[in-house]
Order: sequence, then structure tokens, then C-alpha cells
Amino acid sequence: MEMTGKAEVGDELLTPEQLRARLLAVGEARYHHRHPFHLRMHAGELTKAQMQAWALNRYYYQSRIPMKDALLLAKSDDPAFRRAWRKRILDHDGDQDGYGGIEKWIQLAEASGLAREQVIPCTGVLPGVRFAVDAYLTLVRESSLLVAVASSLTELFSRDLISLRMDLMRVHYPYLVPGLAYFTGRLTQAPEDATFALHYVTTQARTRSEQEQVIAALSSKCEILWAQLDAIDYAYVVPGNIPPGCFVPEV
Repeated sequence: MEMTGKAEVGDELLTPEQLRARLLAVGEARYHHRHPFHLRMHAGELTKAQMQAWALNRYYYQSRIPMKDALLLAKSDDPAFRRAWRKRILDHDGDQDGYGGIEKWIQLAEASGLAREQVIPCTGVLPGVRFAVDAYLTLVRESSLLVAVASSLTELFSRDLISLRMDLMRVHYPYLVPGLAYFTGRLTQAPEDATFALHYVTTQARTRSEQEQVIAALSSKCEILWAQLDAIDYAYVVPGNIPPGCFVPEV
């Protein structure tokens, strides 16, 4: 997936501070903290069945993150970069069975009332979620290393959302408290990862065109996250829209 970008005014190179400001503006406007599904979640308006549907469908995204990072690693011929980036795979996969972010997400799904046997096969995942997540893998696979790294920069905004989500889940969805370990880990992992990725793109985007590609990549990733929630919202908040073969909560 080729990412292209145009300079808004001329071809002058943005300073690192200006590039960072542009990226933060994308997050403020486009990150999925503004999505109606998340707003309902944070207001305590979702049912247990809807939270189950979210946990199950979001698992598909979580399970594909190490695959995305492996694709990205293969683009780099710099051992120092690969050493720094591969921690992300370890964070999600763990260094042995029973550890890592993917396992912790399964525990969150179990806290919602699902069995891990329902979650791991991903057979009940919505087509819209599957297509959005697969589009992320395609973006990373087919883009330059710079663009692939830039697509991860939604981590710039995730810590605040995670912190808010944890606080509100304890209030509105106390049955999920035993499964919040995933979010606890990401409170430190996400900022560390974002700092590395931001430094990389601000130093490696050496032309205005490359800087615009970085900004476009972040916008595309925000759209991918938004599209996942669109699919979940349409299927599980609007009655009668669950596609055939997808997860159907127990009444």
C-alpha cells in the first residue's frame, strides 16, 4: 500500500517540533477516542454482551500485532533498529506460554464471560474488523520502513485512553477488573514504543514528501482503528445487524 503525501505549503522541511505538532493534530482529530462506541463504553452505556463482542473482535487486532511487527522488522537492515523494535513482539507474544499481551487480552475476554476457546480461533470476528486489521498488515507489508514505523504512532495517544478506560471500567464494568492486566502493561509499553517511533520518523523523514507520508500513514492507521469500531458498533449496538457466522451473545 503506497503512501504518498503533498506538502501543504511549498516544499520546506518541517522542523521536528512542527512534524510532531502535525502528528499530534492528527491524533486529536482522528484517533478512536472520539468514536461513539468508545464514548458509550466510557459512559457505562454498554451491556455485558456488547463488551464481550468488543473484547472478542478486538482480539483479532491484538493477535495480528506481532505479525505486523515481524513484517516491519524484515524491512530493516540495521541490527540496532531490529533489537529495539523486536521488544514489541516479546511484549505481545511473551517469552513463554501464558505471558505477553495477547494472553492478557484473552484473560480480559474471559473476565467478560467468554471462554478462551471462543476467542482464540477468531471464527466469530466481524468481516469489517477482519478487513480493517488485514488492511493494516497490508499497509506495513507494502510500504517503506519509514511509513510502516509511522503507522504505529497511534501509540502517542493510547496511554491517555488506556488510563481513562481502566478507571471507568472499574466503575462501570467491575466484572472486568480481573482482566485489566493488559492495560496495566501498556501504560508503560506504549509511551516507550511511541518515543522510539517518533524519534525515528522525525530523524529519518529527510524530505517534505517523506514527512507528509509519515503524517498520511498515521491518518491511515487512525482510519483502520475507527473502521474496526464502526463494524462493532453497527453489529452489536444497532439491533439486527450481526452478520452470519459471527459471534452472537447469549441473551
